Amino acid sequence: MPPFPEPTAPADGRAEVFLRYLDYFREGVLAKAAGLTEEERRGSRLPSGWTPLELLKHLRHVELRWIEWGFQGRDVADPWGDQRDERWYVAPEESFAELTAALRSQGAHTRAVVEGTDLAARGAPGPRWEGADPASLERIMFHLVQEYARHLGHLDIVAELAGGPVGE
Repeated sequence: MPPFPEPTAPADGRAEVFLRYLDYFREGVLAKAAGLTEEERRGSRLPSGWTPLELLKHLRHVELRWIEWGFQGRDVADPWGDQRDERWYVAPEESFAELTAALRSQGAHTRAVVEGTDLAARGAPGPRWEGADPASLERIMFHLVQEYARHLGHLDIVAELAGGPVGE
């Protein structure tokens, strides 16, 4: 897992700060999930019913929706592929290893986009924006960091309830 991105650590700019936090939170989610049994990854301890595997798939699709479908304006066949019947969904044949690889791959794509683009650049017009003006890459990155931080906090609690890893 990458080290915590301390505010005092030198960085080449705001883009690098965003990427460090995003990498840290993404790997934190994966480490928490890896510390659970397969039964705990596929089961839920929460009234809402979401599972750690569903969370992994959701976060992969969050990056897909915001970076590829939104910012890049790419045609994405199923941007909401993490959902079924208005809730997160993972098919029985989807494995932790596959979901982990997909999340890391999506993260590598996000990194490449951010490293090659000015944070002030605006997203491509398209259906992601639902008629609003496209957001800047900086606003998208801020949104992704908060999304990951929030969900890592959720997973912290689930892991503790399951007897899995605790702490950062």
